[in-house]
Amino acid sequence: MNANTRIQWLHKRLINKSYPNARRLAERFHISPRQAQRDIDFLKKKMGAPIEYDAARRGFYYTEPFQLPLLLTSDNDDIYLPGIADVQNAEDLAASESIIQMQIPYTATLELFDRLTIMELTPYITERLGKGQFACEFHSIEKFLGSLISLQADFRVIEPEWLRERLIASAERILKNQKD
Repeated sequence: MNANTRIQWLHKRLINKSYPNARRLAERFHISPRQAQRDIDFLKKKMGAPIEYDAARRGFYYTEPFQLPLLLTSDNDDIYLPGIADVQNAEDLAASESIIQMQIPYTATLELFDRLTIMELTPYITERLGKGQFACEFHSIEKFLGSLISLQADFRVIEPEWLRERLIASAERILKNQKD
């Protein structure tokens, strides 16, 4: 994942008052704690985010409302910028918006009933929300649905409704195609 994705993840956790810290950021994105701290410093110093550390909760929080710019860029994003900067008409704008949208992850809340399922979905799980409930993020709907369908355990999609409906439609199609 690039720095843009990590900053967006961090921002979302700060807005939700989840008190993220460098260790959790490093674990989530498989980066060093030092790189995670640089991401937090970038958000605070370069982007002017009003971030403070709460020692009791061992994490950061926003001291006042803050919004990220529409598009964050990093050295790795140079290949996308010329195409986005050349927006000339409504068709180009729609295409550019889809490029930006692809970088923003989808979110879902799942209810998982056993530890093995939790381990299998670890790449998607961002936080534990309560008893058996987990927040997940994913960039590819098809890949995430495939992961859910391939689970050998019970689970429930709590939200969003559109994802639950799509999962049900996929399961119904699979069952229909297996009839003699």
